[in-house]
Amino acid sequence: MTIIDYVQTLSDNPYFGAGFGLFGLGAGAALLRKGMQVGMIMFRRHYMITLEVPCRDKSYQWLLQWITHKGAKETQHLSVETSFEQKETGHIKTRYDFVPSIGTHFIRYKGNWIRVERTREQQTLDIQMGIPWETVQLTALGRNKNIYFNILEEARQMALKEYEGKTIMYTAMGSEWRQFGHPRRRRPLNSVVLDTGIAERIINDCREFIQNPSWYSDRGIPYRRGYLLYGPPGCGKSSFITALAGELEMGICVLNLSERGLTDDRLNHLLAVAPQQTIILLEDIDAAFTSREESKEIKAAYDGLNRVTFSGLLNCLDGVASTEARILFMTTNYLERLDPALVRPGRIDVKEYIGWCSANQVEQMFLKFYRNIDDRANVLAKEFTENVLSQKKYVSPAQIQGYFMFYKNNPDDVLKNVSHIWELT
Repeated sequence: MTIIDYVQTLSDNPYFGAGFGLFGLGAGAALLRKGMQVGMIMFRRHYMITLEVPCRDKSYQWLLQWITHKGAKETQHLSVETSFEQKETGHIKTRYDFVPSIGTHFIRYKGNWIRVERTREQQTLDIQMGIPWETVQLTALGRNKNIYFNILEEARQMALKEYEGKTIMYTAMGSEWRQFGHPRRRRPLNSVVLDTGIAERIINDCREFIQNPSWYSDRGIPYRRGYLLYGPPGCGKSSFITALAGELEMGICVLNLSERGLTDDRLNHLLAVAPQQTIILLEDIDAAFTSREESKEIKAAYDGLNRVTFSGLLNCLDGVASTEARILFMTTNYLERLDPALVRPGRIDVKEYIGWCSANQVEQMFLKFYRNIDDRANVLAKEFTENVLSQKKYVSPAQIQGYFMFYKNNPDDVLKNVSHIWELT
């Protein structure tokens, strides 16, 4: 039998013909499926644009809130985020925000349909936050990246508007800054009564610094500013910094140098990644470091408790790797305990003494506290001031305010019991 006859015999066999036909159909379907996959990949690559936002990115929460309020109002698959909002009265209100849950959602933005896919990796944890790793992926038709830029900018503006008129406090958690507590209503600068000219000098210096970055760069001067407020406790150092942050529309990053586990490298990193538009505050700096002469005597007592070294702090403040565009405040009750190297010019540019009440301070505090009394206000304020200072005792604003609270509706009784200021407070 020739080869031609053999092929003819196979072609006449119905079983062979059916098998060859099924094979051809399977191969064709496989090729079609592969072609569709390649075509979809090419289509996604050239005619679709994707944005992935991981949970560690600063815009992640902004984007979720934007999707909730602007895009996914009609979605039926939600998860809840519980937060607390502090009213002007100090009352805390619980708020429930429904955000798109894990899964796929579709939203429409300026005539474009966008696919939103929120995923969560149960086996992967964000070490700093202690929560499962999450991402949000946005997919839209077209090649215009501006659509995502506009979305992120809208989300940022929405977040800023939510905190408008409030001061945000941050604290260090691991290697990053976290919001601490509820955003506080901004404290008016005039609510903190300091001695004549002190508040004006500091606020004018801060504004001049903020408005003139090019002046520093043109002269090769590091663009950073350091302030030291020193004086007895209860005289308004921390209160003034809080009010100043509100006046400058900035937040406050509170850093505790005595924290266990804080190292020189971590301190430098925290100063480098501090949120924008914030003041860095080191309170009671004398409690963290004494002068080098004293530290030699007590080194053994503190050895191992604090891993931040004095030289490490100095390098963070104005070393080669120190950050710029920074406003830093330090406070202390004991200026004499600070090492001269810490408060030298370049590290501390402005020093202000916030001390015991002067006559002007006592009078202004009386007028602000009893603002609704009759025309006798000025007379009573002067009389109260004379009575207080005649005692020849130092008195702090905190003591005056605490004393006023005992007679908040009786200014006449305030004058009668001046000698009780030091007893009641």
